[in-house]
Amino acid sequence: RFCDPHNGERFVGVEAERYWMSSEEPGSVDLYVGGTEHAVLHLLYARFWHKVLFDLGYLSKPEPFQRLVNQGIILGEDNQKMSKSRGNIVNPDDVIDQYGADAFRCYEMFMGPLEQMKPWSMRGVEGVARFLARVWRLFMGETQAGDWELSARIQDVAPDKAQQKVTHATIKKLTEDIESLSFNTAISQMMIFVNAFTNAETISLSAMRTFLILLNPFAPHISSELWENLNARFPDTRGDITEQSWPPYDERLLIEDEVEIVIQINGKLRDRMKMPVAATEEELKSAALSNPKIQDRITGRTVHNVIVVPKKLVNIVV
Repeated sequence: RFCDPHNGERFVGVEAERYWMSSEEPGSVDLYVGGTEHAVLHLLYARFWHKVLFDLGYLSKPEPFQRLVNQGIILGEDNQKMSKSRGNIVNPDDVIDQYGADAFRCYEMFMGPLEQMKPWSMRGVEGVARFLARVWRLFMGETQAGDWELSARIQDVAPDKAQQKVTHATIKKLTEDIESLSFNTAISQMMIFVNAFTNAETISLSAMRTFLILLNPFAPHISSELWENLNARFPDTRGDITEQSWPPYDERLLIEDEVEIVIQINGKLRDRMKMPVAATEEELKSAALSNPKIQDRITGRTVHNVIVVPKKLVNIVV
């Protein structure tokens, strides 16, 4: 009746049904998310009766939905199904009061794959809350008076090569993970992003704006607050964070053109170095032998052999 509530002759008119069910796919609804406990009845009511109505000629689509996902049950901390009799029910209000809505929301998505059954863990909530605190400290610094202000490290400069790469890798990962409902791995990628920028001397404004747009669907409150703080100092971007377009990514920036090479002396790890993927064996040997840490260890000793495993290691035999 929702599709055509004022129709007194049919439960839905032909034009209204085709308007609401219009799609190139055989299904009507794009995505159907249901719980495992009532999946049978939902399928009975939704799919069985839809097919009956289709066979009778009242509907134009053979399937009620294009994609079905059954989300797993969240168990209590004792790994049992939550119930009042067991006393293992988690009250969302209590978690939100202690850790905030963003931490509660992100932890639910970070627990594991959407379809799996998984136990609740307050230690897990604490871990996600610490991650959001690191996000806050990435953007904000505390003054001697105890107030928070935007970090002086954030500047309107282009990101360096490494920062640019992790930014575009994060855009790509979240774009794909949100589409596949893989929210836990999307949050893991944002943790990688934060780690990559935490110790940077200079932080690119554009990279931080991009990150906040990516974070917003997961943690809307902290991302909105940080967005306003950015705009207070850099007012060149207008509008609320929710009005921004989803950022695109450039595949060319994700190509691995450097590799980490391990340097060994007599099979023992002594240092690591970054080298171009296309570096020759001679270039790897030369770079390893000229490494200052290696020079200190081989001075006065005879180099008998230099073994190179391309893209992996250089072993100096002395």
